[in-house]
Amino acid sequence: MQPKQSALKKTLTATQVWAIAVGLVISGEYFGWNYGWGVAGTMGLLIATLLVTVLYISFVFSFTELTAAIPNAGGPFAYALNAIGPIGALIAGYATLVEFLLAAPAIAVALGSYVHFLYPQCNVLITATVCYVVFTFINLLGIKESAVFNVIVTLLAIGELLLFIGVITPHFQLKNFMHNNLPFGYAGVFAALPFAIWFYLAIEGTAMVAEETNNPQQIMPKGYIYGIATLTFLALAVMIVTGGITDWQRLSAIDYPLPESIGIVLGKNNTLTKFFAGIGLFGLIASFHGIIIGYSRQLFALSRADYLPKILSKVNSKTQVPHWALIAGGLIGVIAVYSGGTDKLIILSAIGAVVMYIVAMISLLVLRKKQPGLHRPFVVPLYPYFPVMALVLSFVCLIAIIYYNILLSVIFFGVMTIVIILFLWLKKDAMKPESTSE
Repeated sequence: MQPKQSALKKTLTATQVWAIAVGLVISGEYFGWNYGWGVAGTMGLLIATLLVTVLYISFVFSFTELTAAIPNAGGPFAYALNAIGPIGALIAGYATLVEFLLAAPAIAVALGSYVHFLYPQCNVLITATVCYVVFTFINLLGIKESAVFNVIVTLLAIGELLLFIGVITPHFQLKNFMHNNLPFGYAGVFAALPFAIWFYLAIEGTAMVAEETNNPQQIMPKGYIYGIATLTFLALAVMIVTGGITDWQRLSAIDYPLPESIGIVLGKNNTLTKFFAGIGLFGLIASFHGIIIGYSRQLFALSRADYLPKILSKVNSKTQVPHWALIAGGLIGVIAVYSGGTDKLIILSAIGAVVMYIVAMISLLVLRKKQPGLHRPFVVPLYPYFPVMALVLSFVCLIAIIYYNILLSVIFFGVMTIVIILFLWLKKDAMKPESTSE
C-alpha cells in the first residue's frame, strides 16, 4: 500500500477509461499522419498503417495483461521494474516520458494551427502556450472532473470524425488515391512508419490511470480493447477517404488536413467548413488533455520510486492529483512548443513509443517465466505469438525510424545513455519490485 500522501483517488469507470484510451490517441486522426504521404505516398502510408495496426492490436492485447496484473501509475516503468530490474525500468520510464512529453507539444501546435485557420490573427505558438495553461489547470481540479471532461470531448471528437467521413466520402475518387501512390517505392513504407504510429501513439498511456480505478482487473481490459477497436476503424476510414478527394500532395505538409479537406470539397467559405474547423478542436483537446494525464502520472511514478526528484510525487491533499508533476510537464512542453518542427516532435515521440513497446513486451515474456503464479485477471490470447509479434514489429519500426532519422535517433539515444550513466554514477539503490498484490 502506498503512503497516504502518494495515494491517487480511485474513481474511474470503464466508460471513462475507454474515453481516456480513445482521447489519448484521437488527435492522431486529425493531423500528423498526413506527413507520411510526403515520404511514402497514399499507398505507401496505407501499407505502413496496416503493418502498424497489426502491431498495435497484438501489443494492446499483450499490454492489457500487464496492466491488469500490475495496476500501477508507472505503467511500463512498473512492469519493467518487476521483470528486468532498475535499468530496464529506467529505460522504459525515459522512453515513455519522451513519448508523452513530446507528443503533447506537437498537439498543442496543431491546436494553435487550427485556431489560426479559423482566426488568422491568432498566433500559433501563443495559442499553444495558452492551451498548456488552461488544460494543466483543468487537470489540477482532480481526476474525476478531468475524466468527465474527457468523456465529453472524446464523444464530440468521434462524432466529428464520423461527420467528416460522411461529408467527404461522396467526393472520393479512386484515381486521386492511386495517382503517384508509391513515389518512393517500398522504401517509403518504412519511412512512413513513425507517421503511421501516430495514428495509435499514446494508447498505452491508459495504463497510467490504473491506480485510479476501483477494479482495474476488469475495467482496464474493457477500456483498452474497445479503445483499439474504435481507433482502428477511424484511422483507416479517415486516411483512405481523405486520400481520394484531391491530389494528396496538397495535404501532405500541413497541421490541419481535415478542415482543409472539407474546404476543398465544399469551399473554404462554406459554413460547414468553418463549423467543422471549430469543432475539430475537440479531437485535439481530447488527446492533449489525456496526454497531460499520462505524462503527469509517469513523472509521479518515477518520482515515487526515487528516479526523479521527490517533489514530483507530491499529491495535492484536496484534489489528490500530482500537482507538481503536472506543472513540471507543462513547463517542459511549452519549451518544446518553441523548438519548432511538428514532424520532428512526432518522430521523437514515435522513437520513445517503440522503445517502450520493446521493453514492455520483453517484460511480459520475462514475467511469464519469472512469476508464473502472478495473478493475471486478463491473459493475452495466442500467447506467445501476440507478444512476440508485437516485439518483432516494434524492432522493425525502430530500425526503420533510425535509418531514416539518424540525427533525431542520435539525440534520443544519446540523452538516454547520459541518463543511464548519471543513474549509475549517482549509485541509486537497487530497487525491489513493488508488490503486485492489492
